[in-house]
Amino acid sequence: MTDLPESAPPLRIAAVIPCFNEALAIGQAVAEFRAVLPEAEVHVFDNNSTDGTAEVARAAGATVTHVALRGKGNVARRMFADVEADVYVMFDGDATYDLSGLRQLVDLLVEGNLDMVVGSRFDDGDDAKTYRPGHRLGNALLTGAVAKLFGGRLGDMLSGYRVFSRRYAKSFPAISEGFEIETELTVHALELRMAFAEVPARYRARPEGSQSKLSTYRDGWRILKTILKLFVSERPLSFFGALAGLLALLSLALAGPLVVTYFETGLVPRLPTAVAATGCMLVAMLSLVCGIVMHAITIGRQEAKRMRYLAIPGVRHRARP
Repeated sequence: MTDLPESAPPLRIAAVIPCFNEALAIGQAVAEFRAVLPEAEVHVFDNNSTDGTAEVARAAGATVTHVALRGKGNVARRMFADVEADVYVMFDGDATYDLSGLRQLVDLLVEGNLDMVVGSRFDDGDDAKTYRPGHRLGNALLTGAVAKLFGGRLGDMLSGYRVFSRRYAKSFPAISEGFEIETELTVHALELRMAFAEVPARYRARPEGSQSKLSTYRDGWRILKTILKLFVSERPLSFFGALAGLLALLSLALAGPLVVTYFETGLVPRLPTAVAATGCMLVAMLSLVCGIVMHAITIGRQEAKRMRYLAIPGVRHRARP
């Protein structure tokens, strides 16, 4: 697979599959994974399903873990905490991802000593409802926003098909609760400037009878809020600096006519406007100070995350199990 030292043990590869009411699809998803990587472990994390998903997954040979807290983000926390492996393969249990090229993704991760490989979705063209235009447009807008705010070249930020190194999985401080977890996964890699790659992956229609859990507007709004939260926490100087600049401009716009009037007449005819202009300027200064303080805190937090990340061996230099 790659030029590992002769003394290195075989790679421990594990599939970590989040599931909620996927009884009609999970068996197919597990079988397709095993056909490509028969040597790997398969872990299905059942998120309080009510349709027998756990039973179907066990019958397919997967190790099943029950996760009581609803939400894909809550499942991701358990997946990375509970499973010990060198390489983690994450994909949804709805059998929509074509896993036939999975071994190439794993090889790319190992040979390039990367931390993440993303399966960038493309529609297989068999069903117009597979990758709906609304989802595609929303994904493009949100992916572009994250690339603009955090840097990096991205094609499909919201893909649920990814391969991770151990040092990624064990250094990822998951905060999100729901489908916005993909945004957080991407920003974590960008924030620590991890080496990652994207590979095209065919996206298929769900098995007949199964239902999607996605909502274009609800999930899009939640992802947008997550991006804003991450921007405030990870780029506080930019956020509060921009806010301070807007408030300062507003203060100058309010105070300009008053200054002209004062020099002409020696009077301040609109006292409330003068008070508002002064207040805007004071809040602008306070916002800038907050940005500077939070920027210093963020640097310290990022350094701590970086040191945690560096303490874990890369996929080509992993510790023995």
